[in-house]
Amino acid sequence: MKFFVDVILPLPIPGVFTYSLDEADSNNIQVGCRVIVPFGKKKYYTAIVFSIHHVMPQEYEVKPVFTILDKYPILLPSQLQFWEWISDYYISALGDVFKAALPSGLKLESETMVELNMDYIGSPDLSEKELRVLHLLSDDPIQCITKIAKDSGIDNILPIANSLLERGAILLREELKEQYRPRMESRIRFTKEYNHPDKVENLFELLSNAPKQLDIVIKYVELSSLLNQKEIKEVSKHRLLEGARASSSSLNGLIQKGILEEYDIEIGRLRVENIQEQDLHPLDKSQQKAYQEIEEVFDTKQVCLLYGVTSSGKTEIYIHFIEEYLNSGKQILYLLPEIALTTQITERLKRVFGDKLGIYHSKFSDAERVEIWRKQLSSNPYQIILGVRSSIFLPFQNLGLVIVDEEHETTYKQQDPAPRYHARDAVIVLAHMCGAKVLLGTATPSIESWYNAQYGKFGLVELKERYKDIQLPEVIPIDIQELKRKKRMSGQFSPPLLAMMREALDKNEQIILFQNRRGFAPVVECKTCGWVPKCTNCDVSLTYHKKLNQLTCHYCGYTYQLPDVCPACEAKDLTHRGFGTEKVEDEIKLIFPNISVGRMDLDTTRTKTRYEKIISDFQEGRTKILIGTQMVSKGLDFDHVSVVGILNADTMLNYPDFRAYERAYQLMAQVSGRAGRKNKRGRVILQTRSMDHPIILQVINNRYEDMVQNQLEERQVFHYPPYYRLIYVYLKHRDEKKLDFMARTMASQLRTVFGSRVLGPDKPPVGRIQTFYIKKIVLKIERDVSTQQTKKALLNIKERMLADKRFKSLIVYYDVDPM
Repeated sequence: MKFFVDVILPLPIPGVFTYSLDEADSNNIQVGCRVIVPFGKKKYYTAIVFSIHHVMPQEYEVKPVFTILDKYPILLPSQLQFWEWISDYYISALGDVFKAALPSGLKLESETMVELNMDYIGSPDLSEKELRVLHLLSDDPIQCITKIAKDSGIDNILPIANSLLERGAILLREELKEQYRPRMESRIRFTKEYNHPDKVENLFELLSNAPKQLDIVIKYVELSSLLNQKEIKEVSKHRLLEGARASSSSLNGLIQKGILEEYDIEIGRLRVENIQEQDLHPLDKSQQKAYQEIEEVFDTKQVCLLYGVTSSGKTEIYIHFIEEYLNSGKQILYLLPEIALTTQITERLKRVFGDKLGIYHSKFSDAERVEIWRKQLSSNPYQIILGVRSSIFLPFQNLGLVIVDEEHETTYKQQDPAPRYHARDAVIVLAHMCGAKVLLGTATPSIESWYNAQYGKFGLVELKERYKDIQLPEVIPIDIQELKRKKRMSGQFSPPLLAMMREALDKNEQIILFQNRRGFAPVVECKTCGWVPKCTNCDVSLTYHKKLNQLTCHYCGYTYQLPDVCPACEAKDLTHRGFGTEKVEDEIKLIFPNISVGRMDLDTTRTKTRYEKIISDFQEGRTKILIGTQMVSKGLDFDHVSVVGILNADTMLNYPDFRAYERAYQLMAQVSGRAGRKNKRGRVILQTRSMDHPIILQVINNRYEDMVQNQLEERQVFHYPPYYRLIYVYLKHRDEKKLDFMARTMASQLRTVFGSRVLGPDKPPVGRIQTFYIKKIVLKIERDVSTQQTKKALLNIKERMLADKRFKSLIVYYDVDPM
């Protein structure tokens, strides 16, 4: 009987693709395994087996599976089900989900060029075919894979290439790359002839005239515990040479004499730390009450929203729930909105749960992420995963609890590329599939979550007291419009803010300054003619970065050297308008020259070690003033911060988006919450030109529920979430005039189906990015309208548009539940 497999390819193409399978291979393959398949004329890709069946497609000729990569599935059935849901709900191809979910190291894409890795040392257990390939490459280090297959006489070359890739012997250029290579370590041991304590004394005599070699043998005996009759330990080559203070040539001499032999062993990249585990801290009265209320909610509902003010001890409640679910044999996923937060919480969780905790985020190398993925499929997985958005795709064999900390954060939403999923919403569906509970925690709930809790979809538990009854910070508004008019501002700092900073520094306390814009100045302008440098690829002005002395586009990365004179009029009168975190840092260093200052934004946290050092320096008191963007607002816990300065609240209020007021409140409330968390009441200086703005007054008085009520009333009138679903339709093209016509055509087709629910097309705030012009169409869909019918209609319209030859180069995509 003929066997066929449907596979998911890592391509933005709808559906699955069918390939034939030899009967001999049908017993060696399962759903969720990786296979290599041909696609197109000369391309090969790693694909995931979606189903196995006996039905031959009639529409096209079926190609055979090239090779099978896995003995066991790398995807669990629940993961494939989850992939299908994400693809369906967010209107994206399964291939897009595949690319987002799987670490790059598990994807082998084919092209044709093979390169010999000159750093490869060699391995004694290479097969005859592998040696044949390496011999061919030794004559010509870069060759076409089809030529190697022809010259070597090996028909199925890709499995051999895959094996050599894993050993690190070859590199495959362009698309054919096995990104993941196991970390190998060279080990040393006695050959069979000498691997016994009785033989060692003979060696001492034999090597009496070779003192360096004798030192190596003595050190090996010591490190391996051979003479102690214990289990013989493996000895690394590096440790042996370092311990014996010997050279590689002396070791090679022993290998040539047949006394020692060298071999490679795979070692993990995942750090195993010996941390003394601590007992859980007892919950205080209010925390214990909240804990019990959450348990009661979980008796009847799957999702509970924990609305707790900043510094109320939500994390301690999470830890107690983790302990409870661990004791029942369940796995826990703990989601955070930012990688920067993992540093503090990792230390806290490690002290309680030790090596049961695994970390997963994009600052880890791809090889590390592959190893975590494989560990989660093993018989000894991490019981707790602490991660960011992408960790929802990891394999969970027995998921029992999901914690979404700071659930309101917009960083849970994936923007580009597809699938444009929201991790909070998606993980609620994943938990439902796995029979797990979800705990959402925040001091400023998203309006959607608050609405769901008020109307009974989620449970709601409130925690309104700070830990140890410390008062919420005092928020002091400062009218900078009036101060600037009277010329009393020192750069970006009002006199009250500077006075409180000096007072805090005198008491050896710490300060956080918040400015939600990075760089030195958002705009450089010629005072004479008004020239402003703009990005050549995007419709935005370039941001000046003083440290690099260059202008940078924060959308595409384009850089432009700051000119000495205006290119338009040759005047030398170039000035900076606005300010970012870099400029704040410069000014603070001038005002407080002897105080250590740190800056935390995207420019200073490019690597895992950089953000860890910034947080560590501030936490340990080595840095006294921390300047940052919204990164500093997200759940960081510092003991000695007594003053927080919000330098310009107005930039958050004036963004053209229906969520602007909600986000402004959340940001200001969250960053205010960093003040006075442990020892005493903190103070927040809120600088603004809009003293009477309702959001400013609500932040000052901590009136979250008033803010929500006002926003809900507006959104109901104007048909916004949570009363309506939003879907944005984005169209992109390099020709602006053609795009206008295409967008009007698509909007017309959408109106024939959706009528007045369609708004636009309009130009978004940034109308061109990376040389593509952009148009946006908005759909507002009632909650009771069938989502399946809506998405089916949208896919049909997109298909018709792209089938029109006039629209061949048009890019169209949907953003469901945009942020």
